This record gives sequence, structure tokens and C-alpha cells, in this order.
Amino acid sequence: MIRTVESAPHVSAPVLAAYSYCEAVTGQQARNFAYGIRLLPAAKRRAMSALYAFSRRVDDIGDGGLADEVKLTRLEDTRALLARIRAGAVEEDDTDPVAVALSHAARAFPIPLGGLDELIDGVQMDVRGETYETWDDLKVYCRCVAGAIGRLSLGVFGTEPGARGAERAAEYADTLGLALQLTNILRDVREDALGGRTYLPADDLAKFGCSAGFRTPAPPEGSDFAGLVHYEVRRARALFAEGYRLLPMLDRRSGACVAAMAGIYRRLLDRIERDPEAVLRGRVSLPGHEKAYVAVRGLSGLDTRHVARGSVRRRA
Repeated sequence: MIRTVESAPHVSAPVLAAYSYCEAVTGQQARNFAYGIRLLPAAKRRAMSALYAFSRRVDDIGDGGLADEVKLTRLEDTRALLARIRAGAVEEDDTDPVAVALSHAARAFPIPLGGLDELIDGVQMDVRGETYETWDDLKVYCRCVAGAIGRLSLGVFGTEPGARGAERAAEYADTLGLALQLTNILRDVREDALGGRTYLPADDLAKFGCSAGFRTPAPPEGSDFAGLVHYEVRRARALFAEGYRLLPMLDRRSGACVAAMAGIYRRLLDRIERDPEAVLRGRVSLPGHEKAYVAVRGLSGLDTRHVARGSVRRRA
């Protein structure tokens, strides 16, 4: 069982300022993520913002316009900063607010900071332009950039005392991260292609006649693009179904947060399934009222109860 370590009731002014910076970064850069963590109590919400702000820094290095060798150097510098955080060597008056906030969060919660090393590994794979022949190959990348985030988040959430199957909580958090990342890959397939990146497995692209890529608003001539999308959607749905087993292991508000974030991406997946070519025409997103519905559904515990009932049927 993963237990949450409660943070001290008093948080100093410099640390609160550092957290405020991280929350501002999260609100500006990750609307879906920010929407979900609003459902958490303050200490957990702040810790999740610190995790996001550090992760955003890593991603921004990979996505920026610097030369690849400079990116790789900066990623190693960020890894060195992470080592300082892990060693407890960042003081409250440090000039880097993200480092201050993450250091405090790591003392307040049992966050497995090695997951951020994995994220850096994944972004290095991006910088080097790696491509993926098979789904097994792509899973390695997805576990670095998304599965690790699921496991890091679980360090903040913790599991409920006595939760059945809690020894597999990290595995389910990792799988849910894979589901979110595969949804991201489908949503951003053209944007990534225009940036020179291909994530979908080469053998899947070949199977559906899509090896030419996605640099235009139309599918490759003679391809079965809809077939490709539906194939990947089914894979993502299976990952969601497995990852959702995490929900009954979490407290109500942590479960609501996870259900909200995952629910937003599941609805994105629904939209992509209904109109596969939409991802070639522009960015698929959800309106605010639909996100609000997902949040209310998460707070009501509907998804958690649904998963719990399914678990009972499987055991029966």
C-alpha cells in the first residue's frame, strides 16, 4: 500500500510563492491538467503543480528551437538539478521557484522522483529523432513521458488504507499514463508530422497504407486512415479500461481528479473515433461545459463505482 505523508500545516512564504509560480505555469500551459487538479485539496494540488512545472520545463527544452546538442546539454543540466532536489540540497531562498516547490513537495509526499529522470530520457529520445517500429517500441517511450507521470502523481495521491489490490496501483497508474499519451499522439498526429516527428508504430502505418505520413489535411492517397485511427482507438480504450482499476484505490478527491483528467481524454478519443480525419484538419478539443460535466461525474464517484462493480463481477 502506498501511504500519503501529510505535509506540515505551516508553509513558509518563499515556498508558497514558489508554489504560486508553479500553479500559474500549470494554469497557463495545461488547461486539462489544471482542470483536474482543481478537485484536490491544497497541499496535493500544489504538489501536482510543482510536478507539472518541472515536467513542462523538460518538455519545453525538447520542443524548443535550439540546436539538438544544446538541447541535450540542457536536459542533462536539468537532470543535475533533479539530483540536487533528490539530495535535499535546494534551499527555500533558491532563485529557481520550480526547484523550491518540487523540493518541498518531495519532502511532503513520497514522490518517486526517478520518474522525472525517465521523463528526461523520453525527451532525449525526441531530440534524437527516434521512431518506433512496433507498439512494444512505442510503449517504452510512452512509459517514459507519460507512465512515469502517472507513477509520480500516485506518490502525491497515495492509496486508501486497506484498498484491495493496492500493490498494483503503480502499474495501473503507469497504464493510465500510456492511455493518455496514445490519445495525445492521435490528436497531434499532423502537428507532430509538421514538426518532423512520427510516433505511431511503423508497422501499424504500413498495415493501413499510411507510411507516407500526415503533412497535409488529407490522408495519404489510397490509405485506410480511418482504419488506422480506429485500430489505435481500440488499443487506447483497452489501456483506459486497465488503468481505471486504479480509481477505487484512491480517496474520493484524488479519484475525482484522476477520473476528470482521464475522462476528458476518453471523450477526446470518442470525438476522434467519430471523425478520424478531424485530427488532420486541426486540434480536437472539448468545450468547457463538457469538461465541467466530466468533473462533476468524477466528484460523484460514478466512474469509481462502475470500475468497482466490474471488479466484483470479474472476481465472481
